[in-house]
Amino acid sequence: EVINAGGISYELVLAAGADSERIRFWYEGEERIIAGEEEFTVNQDNINRALGRNPILVTALNPVIGYELGASVAKRAYKEGRPVKEVAREMTDLTDEELDRLLDPAELTEGGIKH
Repeated sequence: EVINAGGISYELVLAAGADSERIRFWYEGEERIIAGEEEFTVNQDNINRALGRNPILVTALNPVIGYELGASVAKRAYKEGRPVKEVAREMTDLTDEELDRLLDPAELTEGGIKH
């Protein structure tokens, strides 16, 4: 079954195990938020916690620490459920200031390599 709502196909969500009733619920909730009928609150702490644990952040460190060490940092952070910065601090000689600069999510969206 394919559900098209608002120009979005929910076929993949269905394939992942969600039923059509659940998809309609999500879509209708989204429509109410867009229309201003419902409010939602962004939990910035949860976002920051999840972002800090995302192994993809290590790609920003690779030009500085090398691919192999970066891969080790990512694997360990993921396995232990810890922030990449915390593990990188333990496994490299980078300072907190360097890690903050290299792992700044807003800066990473701008592109380019920072050494």
